[in-house]
Amino acid sequence: MATVDYQGKAFDIDEDGFLQRFEDWSPEWVEYVKESEGIKDLTEEHQKVIDFLQDYYKKNGIAPMVRILSKVTGFKLKHIYELFPSGPGKGACKMAGLPKPTGCV
Repeated sequence: MATVDYQGKAFDIDEDGFLQRFEDWSPEWVEYVKESEGIKDLTEEHQKVIDFLQDYYKKNGIAPMVRILSKVTGFKLKHIYELFPSGPGKGACKMAGLPKPTGCV
């Protein structure tokens, strides 16, 4: 387990850079991931995806399937990849503080 220090906060991460504990998520984490993912500005669309992922995870204990993410947010998969260049599993879930989704490469 590694630790990332960013803006005065320490985050324990796994070997793929995902938070070890969902409860450690914070706005500083979002800023850290945003920079590492190459996202210049966080928009309302980014926030809509992050909020949905977190709500779904809190209720179900897992990340939603991409199909569900697309349906609920109203964003086509192509647009989700435009928002999160490394994809919904790697980029969006990481930014939302979720563990690495099963099947995520």
